[in-house]
Amino acid sequence: MGTEVEIPKQHRACVYDEPGKVSTKVETIDTPEPGPGEVLVNLTHSGVCHSDLGVMTNGWPMLPYPTSPGQVGGHEGVGKVVKLGPGAEKSTIKIGDRVGIKWVSRICGSCAACLESADGICFNQSISGYYTPGTFQQYAIGPADYVTPIPDNLSSADAAPMLCAGVTTYAALRRSGAKSGQWVVICGAGGGLGHIAVQLSSRGMAHRVIGIDAGSKEKVILDSGAEHFIDVTKHDDASIAKAVKDLTGGLGASAIVVCTASNKAYAQAMGYLRFGGTLVCVGMPEGTPVTMGNVFPSSMVQHQHSITAVAVGNRKDAIEVLDFAARGIVKTHYRLEKMEKLTEVSSDLFLLSGEWSSGGGGSA
Repeated sequence: MGTEVEIPKQHRACVYDEPGKVSTKVETIDTPEPGPGEVLVNLTHSGVCHSDLGVMTNGWPMLPYPTSPGQVGGHEGVGKVVKLGPGAEKSTIKIGDRVGIKWVSRICGSCAACLESADGICFNQSISGYYTPGTFQQYAIGPADYVTPIPDNLSSADAAPMLCAGVTTYAALRRSGAKSGQWVVICGAGGGLGHIAVQLSSRGMAHRVIGIDAGSKEKVILDSGAEHFIDVTKHDDASIAKAVKDLTGGLGASAIVVCTASNKAYAQAMGYLRFGGTLVCVGMPEGTPVTMGNVFPSSMVQHQHSITAVAVGNRKDAIEVLDFAARGIVKTHYRLEKMEKLTEVSSDLFLLSGEWSSGGGGSA
């Protein structure tokens, strides 16, 4: 697989032509040359994530800068390596290898966060699709030591969503500290992250899972391995807490992973967390930041509650979660569309996120 591949001087890419709006445009751009230690990847698939929507629409005020017109988005890309930059031949990656490019596309490897394998908060990281050309294009650059190898028996379409939704929820479940046989609640369990989290939790980690989402997501959640489903639209804060406690012997869940970008879901979650339990923040609500509701130091002390968060996983998490997918333990629900349909797909995601997030524990 070391044969040189013919590489075009230009290629097609989807750019955010009007940041602040749900709008993309297919343009022809120059194909980049890999620099020292880099590889050029001919991408064939890229997942579309809620984070892409946040970057496209400038919906996340916590980002340091607004998105620039012409930004190539995307961060769940899979393709084959077609060229090695100087020095990249010393890596384990070879021409013809299938690899993935993740949300954090590059880390420095030497800051305090990197030294503790906290890739997601590297102080000098590059974000694919945000001030770094992303994966909504035919060719992209990645560091030879940070692109993720794709298992041979896993299709590129199945692999792409695992590079963000998969690795993030896997890292969140590990961070929760939940043990096999314990109850885990997934908020937004029918969404892109949520249905993967349910499968990993129930089938990969032997947790007992309760999925919370809007009624239309019941089948996908139960099919993903949840023991119980709760329709968030039929409950208020008090009744949803009671529903979870009724299913868990009156104690609540040992771990709660909030995958939905809903402030209300976070506020509700503390009401059904078991003593000694952990709430893991994953979904990031858009718009003006709101303090998490119903978090009282006295109650946390009384019940020994913990709150933690996960941005994304690290390199090891990515390799491990792709192995789960390759072994058939987790399977992503997706639809395949051409590059030209990105605006339409993003609009669908925007409408779903607006509808469900207002319900409290819903998802896109």
